[in-house]
Amino acid sequence: MNPVPWSSPDPPASQPRPVTMRSVWLIQLGHFFFGYRDYLIPFMFLMLSVTTVPEFPLGSERLDRWLDIGGLLIAGVGQALRVCVIGFAYIKRGGRNKQIAADTLVREGFFAHSRNPLYLGNMLIIVGLILIANNRWWYFLALPSVILIYTAIIAAEEEFLTKRFGQDYEEYCRQVNRLLPSFTGLRQSLAPLTFQWKRVIQKEYGSTFTWTSTALFLLVWERWQRFGYAAQRAQIHTLVWGFPILVTLYLVARWMKKTGRLGGL
Repeated sequence: MNPVPWSSPDPPASQPRPVTMRSVWLIQLGHFFFGYRDYLIPFMFLMLSVTTVPEFPLGSERLDRWLDIGGLLIAGVGQALRVCVIGFAYIKRGGRNKQIAADTLVREGFFAHSRNPLYLGNMLIIVGLILIANNRWWYFLALPSVILIYTAIIAAEEEFLTKRFGQDYEEYCRQVNRLLPSFTGLRQSLAPLTFQWKRVIQKEYGSTFTWTSTALFLLVWERWQRFGYAAQRAQIHTLVWGFPILVTLYLVARWMKKTGRLGGL
């Protein structure tokens, strides 16, 4: 497998993709990243938060506030995309021992317009958090690392799915972009599907809690680091009150899942 740009469908079958040392290395790396994807990025964010301090872009506090707002909006768009994708058609790629697995080839809903819309949502959320943190090392280290992680995971999944589904998956790759969605015909793709709110809550409550808590932490972190607690006491207290609200929502969603009130997948 030779990875191609995320915005383009794969070439026709008459143009086979050569297997190169670069693609083999990327696939192997992708399998590793897939197994530890839930820990790598949070760990990286934690290390950066304790080794760096937030910066004013171009020395402007006003511009920094706009970056905070922009970061929250971008992360919100990423979360909204994940909600829409999961609500209309759920895809399961995690198997035993944190290995890539798939029982069926999902092509419904948003998957008819992007092969990896959930990863696109993840990347938007992470980009939003990086904008909130606003430090040159977050841009130079975190952003390229995230791109590498998802590029490798996607390459590993494509290799697995090609072996698992063969010609059906190759045809899917020729018709649908790897990452960036095409919105042509989206309404028609979603029309026969029913949005499943219970499935959204069941699958998203954990990840939503994680990124929203991280966003709150980063907003508190930058105010504390730049101005000190005394100067920003009111704003810090307001932000801190968001944590018990998030914890409460998380616990309610978890209770609903564990007691079967959200049903099965």
